[in-house]
Amino acid sequence: MKKQIVFIKGGEAFSHYEDFLNYLRTVEVRDPAALEQRRWTKTLQEDLGADFEVFMPTMPNKQNAKYEEWKIWLERHFQFLHDDVVLIGHSQGGYFLLKYLSENDMPVRVRALYLLASPAGPDDFGAEDGGDFAFETERIKDIQKNVKDVYIFHSEDDPVVPYSHATTLKGLLPNAKLITFSDRGHFLTETFPEFVEHIKANS
Repeated sequence: MKKQIVFIKGGEAFSHYEDFLNYLRTVEVRDPAALEQRRWTKTLQEDLGADFEVFMPTMPNKQNAKYEEWKIWLERHFQFLHDDVVLIGHSQGGYFLLKYLSENDMPVRVRALYLLASPAGPDDFGAEDGGDFAFETERIKDIQKNVKDVYIFHSEDDPVVPYSHATTLKGLLPNAKLITFSDRGHFLTETFPEFVEHIKANS
């Protein structure tokens, strides 16, 4: 049986609609004629190999994400999962998984949870504030009862989610392992071999 990976990528979430409109008015727009930047997430299945099965569901309305919509969509995919699934959340995706796992039981056993550049709570992320994805911090520790291993990946030079969020998460999840980088930004690089090898060795 293949080892399953569920990867929830990032997005933006706003508590106030006017903030979302201002974001649309001011966010940098990529030239449609420019070549799309290569990201390591696009080759993750290939890099992990035939022993793995990678799911990357496209989450609803990711530019103005709502927790309940993401919750419904994640749960629609449960029918395809089996025990010892590995969950990965990048940025807003990690924020979502923290809230979901602190409030709900998974229908299958979770082998590991990877939090990549994930917020530990509301902050100023350039107009957005995490919206209704905020969770009760005192409930986060309970995640460790239902997830075998938790890994926190963060880079000290992250320009989107400050590194202080990683240390806060480590405090909330004392059994988690914190893996720190100095020069990987928000993990939007073309390759990420250290992460790929970590999954292979720990899944």
